[in-house]
Amino acid sequence: MIGYQRPALPETTYLDETGAPIPYGSRWRGEGPPEGAYSRTGDLDRFSPLHTVAGALIDWLIATFDVTVDRDETVAADVGWHIDDVESAVRITPRDALAAPLTFILTPFPGVALHLGALFDAAFPVCGCDACDDDVLWLVDQLEWMVRTVVAGGFSELLDAEAEGSFEYTLENDTGMQSGRRSIGDLATERVEAARRILPPSGRWGAWHRREV
Repeated sequence: MIGYQRPALPETTYLDETGAPIPYGSRWRGEGPPEGAYSRTGDLDRFSPLHTVAGALIDWLIATFDVTVDRDETVAADVGWHIDDVESAVRITPRDALAAPLTFILTPFPGVALHLGALFDAAFPVCGCDACDDDVLWLVDQLEWMVRTVVAGGFSELLDAEAEGSFEYTLENDTGMQSGRRSIGDLATERVEAARRILPPSGRWGAWHRREV
């Protein structure tokens, strides 16, 4: 991403009860997590780089592109689930209506929820329990990748005309692709109606325009 530089992130080693380093991201390889790991969330501060990177991305987007900015906890309602605790929330909307808006919600977990375009949401981490064994640097990579893909015009959302149809999304750039589908019936009616009003006719969101120097 031209002009964006990932901030320096701490390299912290976490130890288990025996004093051995915990290899987050490959902790349960070959054997699967123990039952108790599903109810534990240890070393939560290891997720703090997600807030650092989200803040850097927000600053970069605002400084680089022709956008409007709404800093208010109420924009956390952009995501399709209720967030109990919101530390901060920022909606960044390109002035070009054919480019997809982005909403960042930072939670005290610490975690980040990201709303893209009309209907797509992502969470970093999705769960965060010890069994999930998230690799935080991988989560950071994914957060940056999604933002990069949206601003470059590689994001599409399609809604079937029928009420019982499907919602499809695609994120694609020169390094990879992510896509999925779900039933419109799984989405709140008001969200679907709002999406139909703002989605580009083709379903493909355009690239963000840079600020004029």
